[in-house]
Amino acid sequence: LLFAVAGAALGSGGADLRLDPAPVHRLDAESLQRGARNFVNYCLNCHSAKYMRYERLQDIGLTEQQIKDNLMFGTDKIGSPMTVAMTADQGRSWFGVIPPDLSVEARVRGNDWLYNYFLSFYKDDQSTTGWNNLVFPNVGMPHVLWALSGPQKLVVAEFDTHEKANAAAIALKGLAKVEPAPGGKWLVKTVAVDPAAPGSLTPVEYRAWVADLVNFLDYVAEPTKNKRISLGIMVLLYLGVLFVFVYALKRVYWKDV
Repeated sequence: LLFAVAGAALGSGGADLRLDPAPVHRLDAESLQRGARNFVNYCLNCHSAKYMRYERLQDIGLTEQQIKDNLMFGTDKIGSPMTVAMTADQGRSWFGVIPPDLSVEARVRGNDWLYNYFLSFYKDDQSTTGWNNLVFPNVGMPHVLWALSGPQKLVVAEFDTHEKANAAAIALKGLAKVEPAPGGKWLVKTVAVDPAAPGSLTPVEYRAWVADLVNFLDYVAEPTKNKRISLGIMVLLYLGVLFVFVYALKRVYWKDV
């Protein structure tokens, strides 16, 4: 009953954000290694991951020397946490808010939210940074990945009814936001790359780049989960083999019944 009431309330007047599923694979070591590279080069300047230590990157297939040569720029100790030199006061002064620590951001927000967040920046001359975000409106973070993705623009379509707007959002098969507009109209918002100013990566390559980054953030939020998944697979395989022998033993016991 509660789900039915909530669905009716959403359909009657609230905004509906449709997220594109994040193509992340926690057990893909190469993706995690690329994600670590992306995080260090583009995120670690402002955002820390203070609950993650550099030495834990060995769990995704990197050697200690590879970590020191390619990923450690703010410290020379392999056991140090992934922190930044920027202070809280500097962050508040430069961005209006302290950039959050990203150690458990994937657990708080979810992989789909993070994936679409990085895909939904667009140019907005009315904002302080010159950028806005479809998933996180009026976010204080500038689009630091714009050189990779290209400067995207907001695309808005107007529909007479919520049903038509929702159908159009579904047809996009990706990130879309449906929200009410004055006069009983409905808007469908999405973002698109400006063909006149493409980024250094194609849209497909940029999505793969973001997927690697989100995959790494998911790993950072719970590093031991990979071991639990691997152990769980081994246990299930063991139980499957054991079942064959147990079933054969059962047939022997009951063959005269």
